[in-house]
Amino acid sequence: MATWSGAARAAHHDAAYDARRTARHDTLSEWWPVLLGLLALLGPTFYRLFSGPWLGEEQGHGPIILALALWLSWRKWPQVLAASTPARSHWSGWPLLALGLALHLLGRSQQILMFEVGAILALLAAVVLLKLGAPALRVLWFPFFFMLFMVPLPSELVAALTLPMKMAVSWATEHALFAAGYPIARSGVVLQIGQYQLLVADACAGLQTLLTLEALGLFYLNLVRHPSAFRNIGLASLIVPISFLANVIRVIVLTLVTYHFGDAAGQGFLHGFAGMVLFMTALAMILAFDSALQWQLKRRAHGAASKHGKGTVGAADSAGGKHGEGALAAPSEAP
Repeated sequence: MATWSGAARAAHHDAAYDARRTARHDTLSEWWPVLLGLLALLGPTFYRLFSGPWLGEEQGHGPIILALALWLSWRKWPQVLAASTPARSHWSGWPLLALGLALHLLGRSQQILMFEVGAILALLAAVVLLKLGAPALRVLWFPFFFMLFMVPLPSELVAALTLPMKMAVSWATEHALFAAGYPIARSGVVLQIGQYQLLVADACAGLQTLLTLEALGLFYLNLVRHPSAFRNIGLASLIVPISFLANVIRVIVLTLVTYHFGDAAGQGFLHGFAGMVLFMTALAMILAFDSALQWQLKRRAHGAASKHGKGTVGAADSAGGKHGEGALAAPSEAP
């Protein structure tokens, strides 16, 4: 019986292994055409992005957003598989696929980068809907929402929204350095410090920088997943002023570098390093404000617990006092 049981277990193990191998082979054979098709369709777009727009400062956040979105998708992949078992194709994937192909064709033929990058999101979402179903896309909602930040906005909209932001950053930089005793003046978005003139460019205080820092803050919120709504809403509302303050610090650093070390230092290596200063400053402020909100929540919780404890002790003392008065009054009534 033992020999037969061992043989049965071995046969069962071999059958399970063969089943897993067959399922894996079927999955690969099912996905390879899709992956090859996406590579052939989107390969030229990614080559254009990595060799052009994503090398500049205005769109340099694109590969970072894409890498973080892919990492978030990989992190949620077990949940995707659980939600898509069994896989049920959703009909909405077909019109979304048609929309993605139309955007890709129009963007490639007319050199419209916004359509070309937007087509990436539409095509990937369509593949998820058609291959895995709507529950899988619901699991991956944040990575797809996060990838919206790498879609370039129309230049007219960016120019219209960037000018007031550059004026505000220039004004804040001028007043901060003037208060510190530096010989600085401003004309519009042009700063004059000493013998140097600096133009506050779009990359230093533009809309794309604000959106990049907003994406960084939302990624942090999604990563830590605070259970407190007060903490999440408070931190999300502080991301915009944090982004503005980080831009001001970046321009101040560039202005001081130019004033003390010359124009070549300000426009050379240190100008690129100021971008790192921007993101490190923003991240440090996000962490600092998050810690402050956490401390405030703990303080409120401690105060509520102390108040509740005092109320409980007071109620117990009152009850004990009444009981004691009744006990003392009882003998006086006796004859």
